Amino acid sequence: MPSVGASLFWIALCAVVAPIVAGLVPRKLVPEVVLLLIGGMLIGPHMLGLAVDGPEIGLLSELGLGMLFLLAGYEIDTDELTGRGGRRALVTWCTCLALAFLLIGLLGLTGAISGEVAVAIALTSTALGTLLPILKDSGVVNTRIGRTVLNHGAFGELGPVIAMAVLLGSRGTVGSLIVLVVFAAAAVVVGLIPDRVRRAESRLASIIRLGSETTAQTTVRLTILLLVSLGALAAIFEVDGILAAFAAGFILRRAVPAGDEKLEAKLEGLAFGLLIPIFFVTSGMAIDVSAVVAKPGVLVAFLLMILIVRGLPVFVAERFDRGPDGTDEPPTLRQRGQVALYSATGLPLIVAVTGVAVAAGEMSPANASILVAAGAITVLVLPLAASLLGGRAPAQETPAPADQL
Repeated sequence: MPSVGASLFWIALCAVVAPIVAGLVPRKLVPEVVLLLIGGMLIGPHMLGLAVDGPEIGLLSELGLGMLFLLAGYEIDTDELTGRGGRRALVTWCTCLALAFLLIGLLGLTGAISGEVAVAIALTSTALGTLLPILKDSGVVNTRIGRTVLNHGAFGELGPVIAMAVLLGSRGTVGSLIVLVVFAAAAVVVGLIPDRVRRAESRLASIIRLGSETTAQTTVRLTILLLVSLGALAAIFEVDGILAAFAAGFILRRAVPAGDEKLEAKLEGLAFGLLIPIFFVTSGMAIDVSAVVAKPGVLVAFLLMILIVRGLPVFVAERFDRGPDGTDEPPTLRQRGQVALYSATGLPLIVAVTGVAVAAGEMSPANASILVAAGAITVLVLPLAASLLGGRAPAQETPAPADQL
């Protein structure tokens, strides 16, 4: 069995090779995250066996997943979520969930699948954290399409996490709801701390601002403390850590409402330079390629269900998009198709949901591998299809100047 050091070497090598290969592809049509997944599959225990995902690397992977969702939560504009677009995205996700339960319920009667609840929840997810680097590289993150994808992605991540906590929790529905409410209250209390520090003209606030530009890197350390603290609270309440990371991103945005370019650059350097690549490579290592190859029909079925359950409702819902004030022209068929394809892209939550189902004995590891592989294929195919559908990326809108923390 490979050692921790050897495994980390191969993971780091995949993390370096992936962006180089992605840069060699014309127009960057193959997302870097896809190459990270493929690299993980190659070096993983199911193929070459050069690396294993032990406890030490697993911890780094968990931190990478946390940073992925923290940055995703930080990108969300709460005004957008509470506006027309956000409300439409919420209704759309609820429609996706109802459609998923209907479709999976019918398939469950045939005995074709197991873990019906987990599969239904996984089908409604959107990999917003995974899409962020893709959207940024393609130049659409600050456009109308980008903001719409962020709205659908926010509920495509929050909704499945909450549904997973309620429907797959060991305490039952009522007990899980109570725990979620208590965790939300604790997160609100934690969120008030940076808000008070930011507003207070105190020596502590001054030290934090000055330390952000020294080796102390106080703002980065506080962000990591925020993520770890909410992660610890999630562990105490037995809530999925993804919800904690997403909440940490919302709290960070509240603490820096206008953004902070220097802090964002530092966090992205830590996240995309180290932790997030480890998460994607280890996710690829967990895919049992032989199980996927043995049942290609099931893989195709999962892909079609993702498109039907998540992509189709989003495509229909975007017909009623008239902009924030209700006066804009509706998006074209091509733009609606782009939003639908981006929104149907999923992976991290599929990994999380299948992991819970396998641990509970409700889903076989083989079926979990096939569903994760389907999620990986959506990351490979759907953003690429959306990019080709949109043609040349539009110019980004100029963001507002960032304030300092």
